[in-house]
This record gives sequence, structure tokens and C-alpha cells, in this order.
Amino acid sequence: MSEWVMPEGRTVHGSLDKLVGIADGGAGWLVFNNPERRNAVSKEMWEAIPVILKAFEDDPEVKVVILTGAGGKAFVSGADISEFETRVEKASDDGAFRKDAELAYAAIANCKLPTIAMIGGACVGGGMATALCCDLRIASEGSKFGIPAARLGIGYPYGGVEMLVAIVGPARAKQILYTASIFGTDEAAAWGVIHEAVPKGRLDARVAELAATITANAPLSVSASKASINHAAGTAADMDFGLVEAAISKATHSEDLIEGHRAFLEKRRAIFKGR
Repeated sequence: MSEWVMPEGRTVHGSLDKLVGIADGGAGWLVFNNPERRNAVSKEMWEAIPVILKAFEDDPEVKVVILTGAGGKAFVSGADISEFETRVEKASDDGAFRKDAELAYAAIANCKLPTIAMIGGACVGGGMATALCCDLRIASEGSKFGIPAARLGIGYPYGGVEMLVAIVGPARAKQILYTASIFGTDEAAAWGVIHEAVPKGRLDARVAELAATITANAPLSVSASKASINHAAGTAADMDFGLVEAAISKATHSEDLIEGHRAFLEKRRAIFKGR
């Protein structure tokens, strides 16, 4: 298996040394770049996630966002526990530490662009919550999942619990949270935690294939579908159905709709522009 290489492209606003946003062609890469700590997420990193995602949303060239971890051993191993003693006590009055993670989860779940979690290695705690907020989750075989909050005395953030229940159901969520057990890709796929498990050497290619398929489709149509699905599933932060109707109307009255019909009649691939 060749080691994954950081994509070359434009570094976007909000990037840090340990959390990098890169626009590379039609894809926006959000890379957790803290391999020495198995990509544990610090307060500063949580705060940067919404900023980077907004930069991707505002970039007309970016059609899909891919979240992954550097180093090959972890997607994200959770929150940076080394910060707990120095930050949690100070933040206990207003819940600021927990709020940073909640805002990051909401930014991922409600990102206007389709999102893919490319998971290799450990995907636990806050890392699993991060992955669950993505639209699609593809993992390499041998990856490990779990939420060990009960072993650490942590009250797991509600946003992460809400997404877990929406995906696996309340009964399975109780099993995962109560036992704090670590499980593999077989269980993760069976429970809906991931969509696919692929051989380690195929992870990059499979995610690239999915990203290419999505970006070839009409972006306004994909956006309308995401808004509708999130509303129907009750996972959208803003449940205003008017926003869903507006997204559907925008796609229905777009130049891309005309292009799609013409391409079908002319038996060629449509070239969508997102307008």
C-alpha cells in the first residue's frame, strides 16, 4: 500500500498546521494533519472547521468536500485529551469547550456541498462523530470505530448522539455508547456507520471514483437532494422547509436543467455549471 499523499492545490482561508483545507480541482480536502497524536482535535482545530468549510462553499470550483486524516494510522482519534485539564475546567461555566465541537459537527452536517469521510485507521470518539456528520463514509478494511466516552467519564456532546441515533437507531446507539466498545469495519458496515469497507490499497481510488461521479452531476440537483434528505431525516440544524423548497426550485429553474435535457437528447455527457 502506498502512503497517502497530501493533495496539491490552493490552501484555503482558515487553515492551520494541524488542520488544512486544500482546494484541488473539484474537490475540497479537509485534512486532519496531527499524525503524532493520531489526528486528535484541539480546540483551535474545532474552531477552524466551520471557517474552512465556508471557504469551500464560497469557492465555485469546489463541488465535493473530502475529510480525511494524515499519517495512515487514524482518521481522527477524538478530541485532544491533553487539553482537558487546562481547558475544560475553565470552560465548565459556559460549556465553551463542548460548544466548539458542536459547532464543528453542525458545520459538517449542514455543509451545502456533499461530503465524504475517507477513513483509514482509528475513527473513535469525536472522530466517529465527525465521520457520521458526513454524507458518505468509506473506510479501509481494518479501521476501528467506537465512542469510549463512558470509559473517560465524558458526557458525549448531544450533536454527536443525535447523528448517531439518526444513522444507527436508538437501540444500536445505546449499545455503542453504554459498552464503549471498539468495533471493526464488518460491524460498522452492517450498522450503517460506514457505507463501504474497501481494501487498504483501494481507499484512495474508491473515494476518488465517488467524488468524480458526484462532481459530474448537476450540483444544484445534488444540493437540493441533500437539503431534502437532511430535512426528512430531521438532521438539519435549520428545519425551515422553505429552504428546502427554495433549493428544489433553484435546481428546477436552472440552466443546468436545460443542459441536462439537451445532453440526454443529443446522447452526450452533460456539462453542468451550477447555475
